[in-house]
Amino acid sequence: MARPFERFALLLSLALVAGFLLAGLAPRPAGAQEPVSVASLIQSLGGKRSFDETEASVRAIGALGDPSAEPALRALADGNLFYGKADGRVVIGSAQGAEIAAADPVTGEALGVLPKAALEKVRVKNSIRTLVAEALGALTLGSSDPAQRLSAARGLFERAAPGDAATLNAALSRESEAGVRAALEEARAVATLRDPAASASSRLEAVATVERRADRPALNVLSALEGDRDPAVATAAGRAADAIRAEIAFWAQLQNVWYGLSLGSVLLLAAIGLAITFGVMGVINMAHGEMVMIGAYTTFVVQQALRASAPSLSDWSLAIALPLAFLAAGLVGFLMERCLIRFLYGRPLETLLATFGVSLMLQQLVRTIFGPTNREVANPSWMSGSFEVGLMAVTWNRLWIIVFAVVVFAALLVALNRTAAGLKMRAVTQNRRMAAAMGIRTPMVDALTFALGSGIAGMAGVALSQIDNVSPDLGQGYIIDSFMVVVFGGVGNLWGTLVGAVTLGVLNKFLEPYAGAVLGKVAVLVLIILFIQKRPRGLFALKGRFVDA
Repeated sequence: MARPFERFALLLSLALVAGFLLAGLAPRPAGAQEPVSVASLIQSLGGKRSFDETEASVRAIGALGDPSAEPALRALADGNLFYGKADGRVVIGSAQGAEIAAADPVTGEALGVLPKAALEKVRVKNSIRTLVAEALGALTLGSSDPAQRLSAARGLFERAAPGDAATLNAALSRESEAGVRAALEEARAVATLRDPAASASSRLEAVATVERRADRPALNVLSALEGDRDPAVATAAGRAADAIRAEIAFWAQLQNVWYGLSLGSVLLLAAIGLAITFGVMGVINMAHGEMVMIGAYTTFVVQQALRASAPSLSDWSLAIALPLAFLAAGLVGFLMERCLIRFLYGRPLETLLATFGVSLMLQQLVRTIFGPTNREVANPSWMSGSFEVGLMAVTWNRLWIIVFAVVVFAALLVALNRTAAGLKMRAVTQNRRMAAAMGIRTPMVDALTFALGSGIAGMAGVALSQIDNVSPDLGQGYIIDSFMVVVFGGVGNLWGTLVGAVTLGVLNKFLEPYAGAVLGKVAVLVLIILFIQKRPRGLFALKGRFVDA
C-alpha cells in the first residue's frame, strides 16, 4: 500500500496532465491569435464573397501596412485579380487570348498559363476601388522613394479621415524629408478637422496648417468648415478661405499673363515672316499660313525617318527639322516670288487672289501626299511635362517655344542690322528707287526677302507642331491673326510685330474668360479696327515705298 506522500505526488501529476490537456483544448483569447499574414488576407479575397466581405479584407490588408500587398491591390483595382474555381486560390492574371498567365499575388512568381474557364475574376465596385486607393496610399507612405511618399501624402490630403491619424503619425515618426513631412502634417490636419472628438485648440491649429498650403484642395477643405458647429473654427476657416481665394485670384491673373505670352510667342513666330514680306514688298501673301504648314510637315517627315532608321536620335528631331523646314519653306517661297508674284507688283488685289489660289493648291498637294487626317508629331523628352511656379502651371513645350521665338527675333534683328543683305533689304524698304539707283538689284532682294519670310514661317511650323494638330489646315488658323499683328504693330517693323503679338496674345487670354474664345477674337478685331482709325500706320510707323508714293 502506497504511502500518503506517494499518493499525493501521483494525484498532483495527474492533475497537471489534465490541466495541460484542457489548456490545449480551450479556445485562445483574441489577443493570443496567430498573426495574420498579407498572403492569407489576399487569399481571403477568393471565392464567392459579398462586396462587404471584400471591403473588410481590403481594409485589413491596408491596416497591415505591408508594401508586398501593393501588386495584389493594384490588380484588384484594375480587374486583374482572379481566383481558381476549383481551389479558390487567388492569382494575378494577364489575359493572353483564351488563356490567362497567372502569377503569385505576393511574390510575383509565374504560375503558368491557365484556361480562362478555370478562373473567376474577383468582383469590384467603385467603393472597393476607393478603399484600394486609400490602402495603396497608406502602403506607399512606407516606400523607400521620397517622391512616392510625397505623392502618397498629397493624395491623402483631401480624403484624410479621422481613422487615418494613426497611419499618418506613424509615417511622420519615421519621415526625415522636409517636403514629405509638410505634406503629412497637412494630411493629418485634415484628419483632425474631420474628427468630432478633436479639441477646439487642435482644430484651430489644423486650420492654420491647411491655410499655409494655399491652393484649391485647401480651399475645398476650409470651405466645408465655414458652417462648422464650433464658431471659432468656422470663423478661422472662413478667414483662411478668403485669404486663399485672394491668393488663387492673384495666381490666376499671372496664369493668364503666361498664357498670353505663350500665345504671343506663337503669333510672333507666325507673323514675323509676314512682317518682313509685307513690309519690304507690300505683298498680301494669303499663302503664308501654308509655309507654316510646310514646316510642320517637314517635322513630321523627319520624325518618321528617325524612328525608322535612327531611334536614338529622336530627341534631336526638332534640331534636325529646323534647318530643313527653313530650306523647304524658303524654297517654296522663292519659287512663288519668281514664278508668280513678281508679275503682279503694284496690283494688290490680283496678288491677294493669286496667293489665295496657291494656298489652296498647297493644301490639296499635302492632302494628296499625307492624307487629310491629323499627323502625330511627338514632343521630345526635354519638351514634355510641366512644372509649377506657385499656383501656376508652366508646360515645358510652351516655355521652349517662347525661348525659340525670342532667339529667332534676336537673330533676325542682327541679320537686318549687321549684314549686307539685311542692309539692302532695309534700303529697299525705305526707298526702292534710290536703292535701285545705288546699284542694288531690287528684284533679287524681293525674291530673297520672300524666301526669308517663308523660311521663318517654316521654322514657326516646327514650333507649332509641338502644340497644335499637324494637318493641311494648320496655317489657316494663324493667317488672320498674323495679319492683325502686323497691321497693329506697324507694317515692316520687327519691334512693332513683337509688341503687337504680345499685346494681342495677352488681350485674348484676358478676354476669353469673360467673352469666350470666339467673342474674344471678335472683340480684339473690333478694337484693332478702332485703333487703326486713329493710327493707320500702326504702333511703330515705318516709312516704305507705298508711304512715300
